[in-house]
Amino acid sequence: MSNTTNYGIIGCGMMGREHLANIALLDGARVAAIFEPDAAMATQAAQIAPGAAKCASLEDLLAVPELDCLLVASPNHVHVAQFEHIAKVRPLPMLMEKPLFTDPNDAQRIANIGKDYPAPVWIGMEYRYMPPIAAFLDQSNDVTGGITMLSIREHRFPFLPKVGNWNRFNRGSGGTLVEKCCHFFDLMRLILSSEPVRVMASGGQDVNHLDEVYDGETPDIWDAAYVIVDFANGSRAMLELCMYAEGSEYQEEVSAVGPLGKIEAKIPGPTRFWAAAGRNPPVPKVICSPRNQAGPVEVEIPVNPQLLTAGDHNGSTFYQHQRFIEVVRGGKVPEVTLSDGLVAVKMGLAAEQSAKLGKSVSLY
Repeated sequence: MSNTTNYGIIGCGMMGREHLANIALLDGARVAAIFEPDAAMATQAAQIAPGAAKCASLEDLLAVPELDCLLVASPNHVHVAQFEHIAKVRPLPMLMEKPLFTDPNDAQRIANIGKDYPAPVWIGMEYRYMPPIAAFLDQSNDVTGGITMLSIREHRFPFLPKVGNWNRFNRGSGGTLVEKCCHFFDLMRLILSSEPVRVMASGGQDVNHLDEVYDGETPDIWDAAYVIVDFANGSRAMLELCMYAEGSEYQEEVSAVGPLGKIEAKIPGPTRFWAAAGRNPPVPKVICSPRNQAGPVEVEIPVNPQLLTAGDHNGSTFYQHQRFIEVVRGGKVPEVTLSDGLVAVKMGLAAEQSAKLGKSVSLY
């Protein structure tokens, strides 16, 4: 491998272009090749990575000799087939965006591919690397004395337009609790250091996309849900999602409580949305509230402004790539494994099933 890590990028939609912008900020990294079948998105990608080869197919991209690793940011429903093809043709180190799969029948297919894949695979769970979440993770056990209750609330904007409107329908996205919320189920496992055993959910399509029609079909994607998860260590977690609350001061709020106290993280939504409204976003913060003192201690966790303009995830995409490159260059193992990606999707699928059946679903 040369001193420069050469990426091949598969998919340059909104998230793919965020990856391009953040790779451009890394030392010793470049995008060597891009495969994006949509002409408009390929043009936008070329403006961010003008030196990258533009490939007409996945096969052409995999044939580029200088590639050191791959980034897959294609639509959800094609991840499994692309993973399978990469494994057969050129199994390079890979960062695969979430969700790893959307069809429950593909879980074993993914496990079989991963079992024989000879290179590291990292699943793109960016939320782990948001600076306020990282600070929360670093302090949570000391502040709480061991978490017994975890709450994650996301009040945000509706799903944005995507090519072919694949994210408007459950069949392409896997459903909101898979597409959007696998991030949060991954965080639950990470924060609680335990595995989920039971999921109970209520969700539906309340407000968004009801007046939209694509090829004669109205979208069926959900925009609101509550999900409760019981964990093997006796702790419990809850997710509250609302996707018609873009006016919120903070988009994500995470709260953990234990016998010694409570810790919270508050994270604003994308900077570009605040800028469009002529306002500056609030600064992310972590709040610690020990039981043995009168009031909370609040600490601001500012994010580098350059990183805020490079994407919608509070700098986390950049920090994720820093760690992924260490894996590609050798000496490190992925922090977000194929197994992590599998379980996060299984939790989302169980939550979708629970909400539809009106009863809890056991995972193990």
